[in-house]
Amino acid sequence: MKPCAALLLTGLLAACGREAAPPPAPVGDWQWQLPPGVQPPPVPADNPMSQAKFELGRRLFYDKRLSGTGNISCASCHPQGKAFSDSVALSLGATGERTLRNAQPLANVAWRKSYTWANYSLTTLERQMDGPLFRTEPVEMGINDGNLPTVLARLGADPLYAREFARVFPGEEKPLSLANIVKAIASFERGIVSFDSRYDRYQAGQAQLSAAELRGMRLFRSEKGQCLRCHGSPDFDDQMAGHGEGLPFHNIGLYDTDGKGGYPFPNRGVLELSGRPADMGRFRSPSLRNAALTAPYMHDGSVATLEEAVRIHADGGRDNGKQGDGRRNPWKDPYMDRIRLTPAEQADLVAFLKTLSDETLAHDPRLADPFAPDKTAARP
Repeated sequence: MKPCAALLLTGLLAACGREAAPPPAPVGDWQWQLPPGVQPPPVPADNPMSQAKFELGRRLFYDKRLSGTGNISCASCHPQGKAFSDSVALSLGATGERTLRNAQPLANVAWRKSYTWANYSLTTLERQMDGPLFRTEPVEMGINDGNLPTVLARLGADPLYAREFARVFPGEEKPLSLANIVKAIASFERGIVSFDSRYDRYQAGQAQLSAAELRGMRLFRSEKGQCLRCHGSPDFDDQMAGHGEGLPFHNIGLYDTDGKGGYPFPNRGVLELSGRPADMGRFRSPSLRNAALTAPYMHDGSVATLEEAVRIHADGGRDNGKQGDGRRNPWKDPYMDRIRLTPAEQADLVAFLKTLSDETLAHDPRLADPFAPDKTAARP
């Protein structure tokens, strides 16, 4: 055989022995479905949205193989039926340790100016994800430098992942990487959008509210209720991109452990980062969308019901027994003392807050577990 022919045959045989690279996934095909008055969220230039990346991220979000022990997924602490929050005060990590803070709902996280309860330095989903993936005190997903190669190999052994990472991140030597896993999950989380509550339909002239709900809505918007100070954006918080200035955090008087404004260690709020005494007990104001689905409440999950949460605000804080009377906390936001609601007004406010539940979100098949028994794929 001539040398050139031998080289040609060798090349053809080698090509037959490996699978051809799949065609790149379409880019620029993502469409935001938003109501009037809500602009698309900011998206990092190095992680643009695409439908294929969203779908890849959805699979990873629900995949227990993406944990050091192979026994939990992102969805373990953020189930869809709870509007992507948890039903317990403190979630269980991969090794059975409790997390330090309550799992926040993920609906509309694309619009957040900062992430976690009290860290103003985490301003993208991609950066925030380092915490749950790699945290050791306590362990959450349980990934570390020692087991990361095993986790990646576990995922890489799945032909679907091998194909989809190559499609979504074409041209990369190793498309199935931790960096790309983070990008895909962040894209899925940005796609968790919630603007289809009964309140939204009322605003669009497509639903009615009861007399109590209407009274609660008026109270929510009033100076007496003071609610708009911390929940005035379309997402009913005060850290929504495009709405308001800065990164506000608030002390609502939950504790006063030492008579000087102290909060129980280790949950001491923005103080942990800034070192400023005035930042003791200051945490982000969560979105009130889907509030009826996301109990328990507060940074430590110490408030069991929506009624109790409203009552604490109406009382100007909480008397917490041995952990102090938070109503007297010297670092408490002053607006808390301006809220004075009767029991009837509190009930009306709760009735209104329940209209913010988006039942579509809780059952949307586009956001559902692809490994569930009624799906075509089987959980590994």
